[in-house]
Amino acid sequence: MDLPESSDPADSPDEDASVRPGPLWRHALWVAGVTAAGVALGWAGALFRIGPEEYGMPPAAPGALWPYLTAWTVIGLVLAALLRSVAARVPVYYPEKAAIGLVLIGTRLSLGWRPEPLEVAGLAAAALLLVAVWCAVALRGAAVVRRSEGTPDVA
Repeated sequence: MDLPESSDPADSPDEDASVRPGPLWRHALWVAGVTAAGVALGWAGALFRIGPEEYGMPPAAPGALWPYLTAWTVIGLVLAALLRSVAARVPVYYPEKAAIGLVLIGTRLSLGWRPEPLEVAGLAAAALLLVAVWCAVALRGAAVVRRSEGTPDVA
């Protein structure tokens, strides 16, 4: 049985949580891709509620879909940009899954339910709060690691 050279888990690279540095275009491409994936998956999940009645259940509510798709695209861009900006400085666990999941849920709920703008804003605020907590946990963990290593906190 082969053992790793170092048994210290801090020495082994953790691919789930790693710092994601790089040029600005790479960050922008990641943000756009994650947002597009979340909106597309949310739209696909809501298809049975937004299609013709012959193909499934009757639509949950009448109305246009584009305002909701546009709103969740903008919301997703903000959420993904916040996650990516923190992930560029400290290790963040699964930033893509967090962003895709929140945008998917918001898009799916909005397309099936067709809420009023104030309710969409409430959903967006809840998603932003979850992302802020996700980032705060990552920043706090990085600060604790830096403090235990004896390096000064540099933000």
